[in-house]
Amino acid sequence: MSGTITAFADPLGPRGKVRVAIATAVGGALVAWVLYVAYRRFEANGQLEKELWTDLFSGEALRFFWGGLKITLQLAAVGLLLAVAVGVVLAFARLSKRAPVRFVATTWLQFFRGVPLVVLILFFYIGLDFKPFRAVVAGLVLYNSAVLAEIFRAGILSLDRGQSEAALAVGMTDGQAMRLVVFPQAVRRMIPALVSQLVVLLKDTSLGVAIGLEELLRRSFLAGQFLKNPLQALIFGAAIYMVVNLLLSASARWIERRQGQGKAKKTAPGDPVRVGGIEDLSVA
Repeated sequence: MSGTITAFADPLGPRGKVRVAIATAVGGALVAWVLYVAYRRFEANGQLEKELWTDLFSGEALRFFWGGLKITLQLAAVGLLLAVAVGVVLAFARLSKRAPVRFVATTWLQFFRGVPLVVLILFFYIGLDFKPFRAVVAGLVLYNSAVLAEIFRAGILSLDRGQSEAALAVGMTDGQAMRLVVFPQAVRRMIPALVSQLVVLLKDTSLGVAIGLEELLRRSFLAGQFLKNPLQALIFGAAIYMVVNLLLSASARWIERRQGQGKAKKTAPGDPVRVGGIEDLSVA
């Protein structure tokens, strides 16, 4: 069993598993039908001609796509790092005992979660004259920090209150208890949700196409125009997005397994668990 517990849903029961299995089968059949219809339409319209696809695998075309992918990954990496930093601060602010601090953080979250991301990007690009890369990063950070803050807050609140109470009982301050005991454990529970949001963030980098940034989607458009196979180029670009996202999901599952194995090896009844350099006070 995975060592990471999702903070946002209860485990499925027998009936729930049956419903999920049925929904999965129906969904799979629907996807297969859509793919079949698409294949027949492509064949009827001549979109399966060999030359339309093989041109995408030439060295020059692959280098062109790789250049767009690098920009996409850079946007995602910078945006994620900054969004996580801001999101942690916002989560702590939302949990603050001071009402004005909670009010400011809540207002931030409600505003930036409600504004479409493309509007934020256009605001920075047109209104504040940011360069395209910085405009996209700024929009990603503002929107995703608001979403991540709620993920962090939910993960923290999912822990038993005894964690922080025990930390305070041994002389820690509120800040030390949060930083050294509560937050490190909450992060383990939040990994699936964090990876899901990273996938969303990665796909949202494609909104840079609205301001002419040559990330992966924009380069897919340009490659299709040059090679005269726009549909095939867009499908190729979408496949690259899917591969990257599958790798991210696989990495998350690997981290979960590693955590589960490490916890199983280190934990025995009555043994303390080391978290953030101190003992996890939840293990009796």
